[in-house]
Amino acid sequence: MAAPPPAAALRRWEREQARLRAGVVEEDTEQWQKDPSFTGLERVGGVDLSYIKGDDSSACASLVVLSYPALEVLYEDCRMVAVSAPYVAGFLAFREVPFLVEAVQRLQQEEPKLKPQVLLVDGNGLLHPRGFGVACHLGVLTDLPCIGVAKNLLQVDGLTRDEVHREQIRSLQREGDSFPLTGASGRLLGMVLRSCSNSSKPLYISVGHRVCLGTAVRLVRSCCRYRIPEPIRQADIRSREYIRKQLCSPLEVVSSGALRSLRAGLMAWGLLSAGGEWGIGLELRDNGNSVKIWDSDGKE
Repeated sequence: MAAPPPAAALRRWEREQARLRAGVVEEDTEQWQKDPSFTGLERVGGVDLSYIKGDDSSACASLVVLSYPALEVLYEDCRMVAVSAPYVAGFLAFREVPFLVEAVQRLQQEEPKLKPQVLLVDGNGLLHPRGFGVACHLGVLTDLPCIGVAKNLLQVDGLTRDEVHREQIRSLQREGDSFPLTGASGRLLGMVLRSCSNSSKPLYISVGHRVCLGTAVRLVRSCCRYRIPEPIRQADIRSREYIRKQLCSPLEVVSSGALRSLRAGLMAWGLLSAGGEWGIGLELRDNGNSVKIWDSDGKE
């Protein structure tokens, strides 16, 4: 695990967040956003980073573009990346966003006609200690409309996972039910959405950039076949599968000693099983030994 950054680096990151935060647009900017059926929206993107358990320095950065409203994959870009910045709560963007920006830039250069009209991001936007989560960061740097989609509540501005919050979640009885997340400051930070009938676990939706909260919630709901919206789900599935293939062949990126040792062991292993709520969880086994690939939240 990377050492935590010095206090000077954290102060520098805070200043950078404040500078970029001034560029966030919290309202709809596209004509398709104003249409109840999103007429004119044809391409929705999703991004994700998947890590290998026990090696937080190597990850697969994934960008997918899906057709809308059919939600069929039109484009995918998966790359192994060497992650050097440590994880610090509230500063995830400095660890992950550079790789996602590069993926968007590659798409614009190689397949400009498939450029997404909006990005769904595995993380928060305005729902953040300084109002500038990873979805805002990515949105401002790419100038694309972005929506934050989180699986868990980030406890900021007085928001807590207390009994009142749990009771509100229990009140979400039907697909599409939602309630607002209003902080102690009185600011509306996001919405809690039950995205499908088959899961009582909600999503936490927040504005990233160039979209209003109401539009963000409607679009996320329309992209859900399962609990997780399909653009993010497909980015996650494909990043995990890419890691699995790379572990059984020469890696594009020379990673830490732990990953090199892991690869050497996997060359002699074999069987694959799938499962897990986040689209797919990969587990390679040999006579009771296992190596598991987790999502960026550390869950199987």
